[in-house]
Amino acid sequence: MKMPDGFGAITPYLFVDKASEYVDFLKAAFNAEELSRTMRGERVTNACLSINEARLFISDVTDDYPAMTTSIYLYVEDADTSIAQAVSAGGQCEMQATDEPWGDRTGGIRDQWGNIWWISQHLGLG
Repeated sequence: MKMPDGFGAITPYLFVDKASEYVDFLKAAFNAEELSRTMRGERVTNACLSINEARLFISDVTDDYPAMTTSIYLYVEDADTSIAQAVSAGGQCEMQATDEPWGDRTGGIRDQWGNIWWISQHLGLG
């Protein structure tokens, strides 16, 4: 199977209101790197971002593709620091980081667009 470099078989694709603002939030909250952006007038038709070597697509909503929320599990180097950074960028804390029985330290934030980010640090226990 052929895929573009840096992509896995599954890549989240989020449709959000004010996609440009959402890209800015992801940069501030998770140090996302914007790899590309395609515009149609003022509308983002496709932005590709990289967060910790994972790819994510973002697009402005349209009549055919309305806003929809999702939940994303994101591995980071330090869960507590990343949660604090995401809250500082405008996210709302859903759950403080705790050590989970499956070997991750996990907490969560909800972004202003309604998406939940489960921010996890693998502790190497499993």
